[in-house]
Amino acid sequence: MKFNLRAYMALFFGVIIIVLTMLLSITISKHSSETIKREIGNSLSTTAYHMADKLDSFMWSRIGEVEVLSQIEDIKSPDDLQAAQELIDQLHSSFPVFSWIGLTDAAGNVVAASDQILFGKNISQRPVYQEGKNGTFIGDVHNAVLLANLLPNPTGEPMQFVDISKPLTDANGNFSGVLATHLSWEWSSQVKDEIVQPLKDELSGAEVFVVSGKDNTVLLGPPHMTGKILDINSVHNAVNGENNWLVEEWPDGKKYLTGFSIGDGHQDYSGLGWIVIVRIPAENAFAPVENLKIFIIKLGTITAVIFAVIGWLFAGFVTSPLRKITKAAHSLRLGKEAAIPYIKGIKDLELLSGSLRELVDSLVRTESSLGVMENLAHHDLLTGLGNRVALDQFLKKAHNLGHSLAFLYLDLDGFKQINDSHGHQTGDMVLKEVANRLKESTRKEDSIFRLGGDEFLIVMDTPNESVETILETVANKLIENINKPYTLDHGMLRVGCSVGGSVWPDHDIDPFTVISYADEALYVSKRFGKNMFTFHQNTSKKQMPGA
Repeated sequence: MKFNLRAYMALFFGVIIIVLTMLLSITISKHSSETIKREIGNSLSTTAYHMADKLDSFMWSRIGEVEVLSQIEDIKSPDDLQAAQELIDQLHSSFPVFSWIGLTDAAGNVVAASDQILFGKNISQRPVYQEGKNGTFIGDVHNAVLLANLLPNPTGEPMQFVDISKPLTDANGNFSGVLATHLSWEWSSQVKDEIVQPLKDELSGAEVFVVSGKDNTVLLGPPHMTGKILDINSVHNAVNGENNWLVEEWPDGKKYLTGFSIGDGHQDYSGLGWIVIVRIPAENAFAPVENLKIFIIKLGTITAVIFAVIGWLFAGFVTSPLRKITKAAHSLRLGKEAAIPYIKGIKDLELLSGSLRELVDSLVRTESSLGVMENLAHHDLLTGLGNRVALDQFLKKAHNLGHSLAFLYLDLDGFKQINDSHGHQTGDMVLKEVANRLKESTRKEDSIFRLGGDEFLIVMDTPNESVETILETVANKLIENINKPYTLDHGMLRVGCSVGGSVWPDHDIDPFTVISYADEALYVSKRFGKNMFTFHQNTSKKQMPGA
C-alpha cells in the first residue's frame, strides 16, 4: 500500500515526536528515579537516626534526674518522711512525664509516693524494686500492673511505662530502700511528632515505629501493629548496627521504602536497644517520577499531533526543499551529525524548516539540562562537595579498576551547640568553611564527600608506606586546621573534629562495610575524648598534640 506525500509527512512527524518523547521519558525516569529513591531513603534513615538519638537523650536526662533526687539527704535517709513526700510531689509536678515516683524502705514498703498512690503497699516482688536494689535499673517498656486502675487514663488504652529505679543507702552505707519511678510511654509519641512532622509535610503516608531490640515487638506505631512482632529485614539489619534504608515487603503484602536505625545510647547511658523504623509506601515515594513521565508522554503526544497536522496541510507545497529537510532529519534520526537546511523564499517552508531547527536545538538544550540536573544530583548544594550519590558512583568505578583506597571519616565536635546557640544559618556558614579547609588540607587527587549533617568522608589512594602512620598524619593535619577559630558575624567560633580511618580492601571486600568501619572508629575517637584519630582494628588512640 502506498501513501501520498501528505500522509508520509503526517506519519513522519507523528512518529519522530512520539519516539523522541518516549526516549526522553525513559532517560529522565531512569536517572531521576534512582536519585529520588536515594534521597528519600537517606532522609528516612536520617530521621530514624535522629529519633533514636532523641529517645536515648530523653532517657539519659530522666536517669540523671533520678540520680540527682537519690542523692538528696531527705531521700537517702528519710528521717522526715514528710520532707521526702514534698520533694517527690515537687518533682512529679515539674516533670509530668514521671507518672509515678515512689520511695520504699528496705523491705519494699512504699513510704512516700506521688499523689500517695501505692502508699503503704509492698512492691518488693516488682522488678522496679528487685532490680533497683542491686543498682541503677532501667526497665524496658511494659504494661501497667499495679497502677493500671490507680492513674488517670483519659484515652482508655492500655497504659505502658518505662522503669527507672536506684538503690538508697544511709549514712553508714547500709541499704535503706529504693527510689522507684515509672515514666509514661506517651512521651515517645511526642518525640515522634516533633521529629516526623516535617517529613509528613513533604512525603505523604510516612509512619514511624519503635521496636524492642529484645524480641522485635512494636512498642510504638499504628494501633493495629502495636504489641506485635515485626519480623522484617530492616529490623534485623538495625539489630546488627546498620543505619540505612531499603525497599522491602511488609507483613501486609505491600512494599515500603524503609529507613531504620538503632539507638546506641547517649553519653554514659548505653540504651535499651530501641529500633526506630520510618516507612512510606513505595508508590508514594516514587510518585514524582511517574508524574513526570506521564507529563512528558502527554506533552509529546500533543506535540506529535500538532506536527502531523502541519505536515498534512503543507505537504502539497513541499517538493524538493522538503526532500532536503527529510534527508537531514533522517540523518539526525540515525545519530549522524547534520543540520536542518533553512529554506528561504516560501513562507511555509521557512516556518517548517525554522521550526525543525528550533526543535533540534530544544532537544539539545534539554539533553544539556539533563546533564546539569545530573551534576546537581551528585553534589551537596551547601558545600559543593560530592554527596552520597557521587560516592556510590565513585566506589563503583574504583571497584572496577581495583584501586586500593583509604577512608577518613570525619564528624565535627561541638557543631550542634553552634546550631542551637547561633542558628542554622551560622551553622551552614561553618560547614562551608569546614569544606574549604578540608580542600586546603588535602591533595587535588583526593576526593571529599559530605555524607549529611556534619559528617564528611575523605577518600585517597592507599599510600605505599605505613598506612596507619600516613593516615594519622593526614588526620592530625585536618584536626589542627578545623580546630582553628572561625571568624563570623557572631564573633569567633570553634568546632572540633573526630576522625576514624580504614582501608579497602584490606579490612573488607565491600567498600561500604569498610566505610562503616571508619565510622565506628570515629565514634571510638569521640568516646575517648574527641579531637583525635582512631584507626580500625587498632586500639591505640592517637590524639593531635595540643588539641
